[in-house]
Amino acid sequence: MIDIEDREQQLAYLMNRGIEVSSVQRLEGGVSNRVVLVRPESGRPFVMKQALPKLRVQVDWFCTPARIEREALGLKYLAELVPGNVPELLFEDSEHYLLAMEAVPEPHRNWKSMLMAGELFPEHVMSFGRLLGTIHVNSARRSAELLPIFEDRSIYETLRIEPYYRYTASRVPAAADFLNALIEDTYATQAALVHGDYSPKNILIHQDRLILLDCEVVHFGDPCFDVGFSMAHLLSKTHHLKQHRAKFAEAACEYWSAYCGYARAEAMEARAVRHSLACCLARVAGRSPLEYLDATERANQQSVTVELMANPPERIPDLVEGFVERIACRS
Repeated sequence: MIDIEDREQQLAYLMNRGIEVSSVQRLEGGVSNRVVLVRPESGRPFVMKQALPKLRVQVDWFCTPARIEREALGLKYLAELVPGNVPELLFEDSEHYLLAMEAVPEPHRNWKSMLMAGELFPEHVMSFGRLLGTIHVNSARRSAELLPIFEDRSIYETLRIEPYYRYTASRVPAAADFLNALIEDTYATQAALVHGDYSPKNILIHQDRLILLDCEVVHFGDPCFDVGFSMAHLLSKTHHLKQHRAKFAEAACEYWSAYCGYARAEAMEARAVRHSLACCLARVAGRSPLEYLDATERANQQSVTVELMANPPERIPDLVEGFVERIACRS
């Protein structure tokens, strides 16, 4: 397998595909991929992404790089479900575990970077909720078609359930029963297409349009996981960014409201709360802790989350209120 971050290898690879290059720039690919931006001599810029067999984290964490094939499928079908909100897939190379997709036009900004700087705008929050609701509703309507294509959840197990829920249960015994019951419920549910990595870091904003990236964990399963995974990011920022705490708490509730406007999700709200708590705990005690929380913040978030797990709220606004009140007492 070539290394697309190695300049000589990347240029030789592109030349073999008949692509003359003006420049190649390495991008931040998270923990699981190599990512480069290619500007050809002619034509539009594009991004090449290559899956890594060993993730770039402190603990050992492995996953088949063949997951790039799942990501290519995800890009194809998400483009149908939410046209204009995902990059166009250009080509896939299974031999080298890579794909190419169109580059999001400049200027654009990463939403996580904006949020960490306190730049929180209601229209982005509402769009974030509507986008996820649209994916879930539109895919549920096509379940007969999409379930056979995306029913394999082995990558989801490797990249989410084991490192987030099972590993955390092994490290936090007080949460083990809660997490193990949630795993069982999650695998019993196949209701919609689940992105699996729905978070601010995977959103680029171009002309106020949200562009969704990184769908290597996509599968047909429990849509509440996406809600919980994303809600945990908003709650963790509510925790960390003390000066913006009230604004982020309000945004978390607005996000849920916008999602419900599309997904009519009141019936699954209690399970969304449970996934939110599980992900909040996983992001401080799992294999991939949030890098911006310090040791004290991680300890406080673990304590608060385990406390809430003992008697979880039924509604998202109650979860947000309970989380914020308890965090404020420890900050």
